[in-house]
Amino acid sequence: MAGSARFKSPRRFHLIVGLTLSLLLGAGLWCVLGQAQRWPMALACWLFALNAVAFGYYGYDKWQSRRGSSRVPEFVLHALAIAGGSLGAYLGMQVFRHKTIKGSFRIAFWLIVVLQVTLLGWIVKMTWWAT
Repeated sequence: MAGSARFKSPRRFHLIVGLTLSLLLGAGLWCVLGQAQRWPMALACWLFALNAVAFGYYGYDKWQSRRGSSRVPEFVLHALAIAGGSLGAYLGMQVFRHKTIKGSFRIAFWLIVVLQVTLLGWIVKMTWWAT
């Protein structure tokens, strides 16, 4: 009973599935590329996998929407973007024409992107231009 109760939340279920798929795809890609000891390659594999999963989740949610079936919670779509899947999420929004009209969703998405670009800029500054 306790095992089945933990997946009653669509938010938890889709978050676990999305992150697990990203981890498996990223790890598989990392192994195929043979870069077992290099962290930049591991990070690139993770980001590629996460963006592919985010893109796929937007397509899946659009498909569920058209069928009138249960949807992927917006929290999960934003969580995938926060984890590093912003580019895949953006491409999913454009390709599937999904979540492009809802203002509150778009505002949250672009705030995530601005935060990530700011964080990346700070990391680059601290890494290359630190005195």
